[in-house]
Amino acid sequence: MKLLKSTLAIVTAAAVLGVSGFAQAGATLDAVQKKGFVQCGVSDGLPGFSVPDSTGKIVGIDADFCRAVAAAVLGDATKVKFSQLNAKERFTALQSGEIDVLSRNSTMTSSRDAGMGLKFPGFITYYDGVGFLANSKLGVKSAKELDGATICIQAGTTTELNVSDYFRANNLKYTPITFDTSDESAKSLESGRCDVLTSDKSQLYAQRSKLASPKDYVVLPETISKEPLGPVVRNGDDEWLAIVRWVGYAMLNAEEAGITSKNVEAEAKSTKNPDVARLLGGDGEYGKDLKLPKDWVVKIVKQVGNYGEVFDKNLGKSTPLEIDRGLNALWTNGGIQYAPPVR
Repeated sequence: MKLLKSTLAIVTAAAVLGVSGFAQAGATLDAVQKKGFVQCGVSDGLPGFSVPDSTGKIVGIDADFCRAVAAAVLGDATKVKFSQLNAKERFTALQSGEIDVLSRNSTMTSSRDAGMGLKFPGFITYYDGVGFLANSKLGVKSAKELDGATICIQAGTTTELNVSDYFRANNLKYTPITFDTSDESAKSLESGRCDVLTSDKSQLYAQRSKLASPKDYVVLPETISKEPLGPVVRNGDDEWLAIVRWVGYAMLNAEEAGITSKNVEAEAKSTKNPDVARLLGGDGEYGKDLKLPKDWVVKIVKQVGNYGEVFDKNLGKSTPLEIDRGLNALWTNGGIQYAPPVR
């Protein structure tokens, strides 16, 4: 009898605390719908991904993903609040329940996905890789010329290990200087405290755009790692995990089908394409599986855009970052962005 009582007590406590394996299904969705907004963790200021504009509004591809989640779950992309987090505090904020979802240029790795009480839904916001930014006056044209360099690195990122591995593999020496924020790293490069700034290449382009003389700095050609960046949720809530995953996939599927913020409502009413009809809620009850309304994808695309629209607006050639789609182009256009179907 004592053993039975002890077992029941453990199970009850685990359920209350939301321990992995005992977490109550739907806890996050219920909480979000009750409070009426999504609390989203984003970066502490990275152009193109999440940064305050001149009015104080948080803009960027990561911020827009949060808005897409709000559009799907609450029907209104504006029902989102942002927590600006540096790299060291981002996962703690999610683990503690301070935020509902983390959308902060975070690399999916095995240890993060399996060993921290977190889950990466699998949708990749941006396929990236670590590179190096150097002042052109340094005269360096390759990372293999960086023997003895002083390198600025943001603490709490996968970049630290990647750089260490790269220099060891190429029998090169370097001196690391770590900082808590990406802005501190960039300022140290600009002041000459370090020879090179290293980070995900998307961050290098973003930080270069903020320097006083961006054209004086060059991103070296090497990409030394794989950095699949995507949203993160807490482990133990499969319902919320599925919603966040399929919000991303819906945006990709919409782009592939030619569904944009301008034509989505008309296509939802008149399409003869079975795949588009299923995606936009005209055929079947696929939103019901996610506890979302039939027109959840229509709301995402109308209010936020498809993946290509969001990429172009925040990172593309018309922006200060001028980033090519590259790997982030659809699989039908030479990239690796590929989404399972809604069916």
